[in-house]
Amino acid sequence: MEGDRSQRAIARIEAALARIDAASARIAAFPAQSAAPSVTSLVNKHEALREDVAATMRDLDKLIAEIEG
Repeated sequence: MEGDRSQRAIARIEAALARIDAASARIAAFPAQSAAPSVTSLVNKHEALREDVAATMRDLDKLIAEIEG
């Protein structure tokens, strides 16, 4: 039962990451020179947040493996 909740949570997080990746790709398609400074700042913040989420996902994977192992 607990494994099902963990798997559903991981699936939702992975889906969110996929949406973030798709949005990032759409933003990257525009030349950076034409981007307003605020947009560039948001893209940089997005990348930092994405890295934080990826690190947290790795931590969660390790924690789940320890609990299940």
